Amino acid sequence: MRRIVLTCGAVLILLGAGSAVAQAQSSSAAGALTAALNRGMGQIGGASSAYVVDLNTGQTLYSNAASTGRLPASVEKIYTTSTALLRFGPSATLTTAVLGSGTIDAHGGWHGTLYLKGGGDPTFGSASFDRSAYGTGATMQRLVANLVHTTHISSVQGRIVGDESYFDSLRGTPATGFGPDLADVEGLLSALAYDRGFANFDGTVPQPRPTLYATQQFVAALRAAGVKVSSKTPVYTGQAPPSATRLATVQSPQISKLIQLTNTPSDNYLAEMLLKGLGARFGGAGTTAAGAAVVRAELANRFGIAPQLVDGSGLSRADSTSPRQVVAVLSQMYTDPVFFNSLAIGGQTGTLQYEMQGTAAQGNCHGKTGTLHDVANLAGYCRARDGHELAFAFLANGIGDASYVHGVEGNDMAPALAAYDG
Repeated sequence: MRRIVLTCGAVLILLGAGSAVAQAQSSSAAGALTAALNRGMGQIGGASSAYVVDLNTGQTLYSNAASTGRLPASVEKIYTTSTALLRFGPSATLTTAVLGSGTIDAHGGWHGTLYLKGGGDPTFGSASFDRSAYGTGATMQRLVANLVHTTHISSVQGRIVGDESYFDSLRGTPATGFGPDLADVEGLLSALAYDRGFANFDGTVPQPRPTLYATQQFVAALRAAGVKVSSKTPVYTGQAPPSATRLATVQSPQISKLIQLTNTPSDNYLAEMLLKGLGARFGGAGTTAAGAAVVRAELANRFGIAPQLVDGSGLSRADSTSPRQVVAVLSQMYTDPVFFNSLAIGGQTGTLQYEMQGTAAQGNCHGKTGTLHDVANLAGYCRARDGHELAFAFLANGIGDASYVHGVEGNDMAPALAAYDG
């Protein structure tokens, strides 16, 4: 009996020693992570903040001015795309339609008015443009093929009208004074945008009247499909009456794909189009302001945060959020594979393709970058060496060299997260 008691005591001593060793290792790992992140924050300088949470334990691993508002730049797309995913649902699509007020005769002749009505699909355009820009998308050719298939239309005697009324007609964002700006917005906003509002394949020339241009491309596609449209046919822009009949449609890629096309390459145009789509569907108007209100409401109700947000892409300097707010959304969205997979992969895809290469973060960190001339942000997830998933946000504002700061965040700070062995 005495030997048994002694043996049990020895076991307890060993267990206690093992626990002490584990605690020491954890403390050492936490200290090493803190030192690495402090070093990175020191190199970044400016008005910068950071926050890191272990999603497996809920433990805060690092906090530096974590509740201070900063310019989010394109990290704000996390808010836009998570709201789009939650509100629309992953399998939802956006519809471009052909409507008609008139009749079709026994020979396929259409008598009346055809309306090309936009539904805010950012991918709508030509097959060649969509292949190049997205590798997918809703094309004018498919829409016309669907129209011919369903109606057997062979000619048009009447008028053809383009309708962009689902959105307002402002082409830009608050950052551009709502005017067109191909450099920043990367397209012209319209519910009936064709090839993002570009007049050339390279995207350097805007269409002066994007809705009319889309309608003219509709006419060209009809003719290419063998439908006779007289050169004297009136072609203009307007609004379809509620009584118009839907004749054919083409669907955008699913929202799951659209948010990937937004987040992985950090596409400003898609973010702003999704924002207006949120306003049109859930906010009472297809405007930037209505869409931003929908996003703010979702962030407050679903995640309990209240960032300043006036656009979808983060171009505006009126936007403000904190690392703690970003991580609040990331923490809850982590279990959604559609959202997780929409982010760029360190060292492999999108805006992170050339960062994190050859480090512990390559393939283990998924993130969203954000860049303005004095802003270089990075937020997302890193799988640590101990198998835990860490959610993080590094928001660096007031900096001098965005490329240098992105290098620190992507090649020093994110790898420190991936190497964490707590």
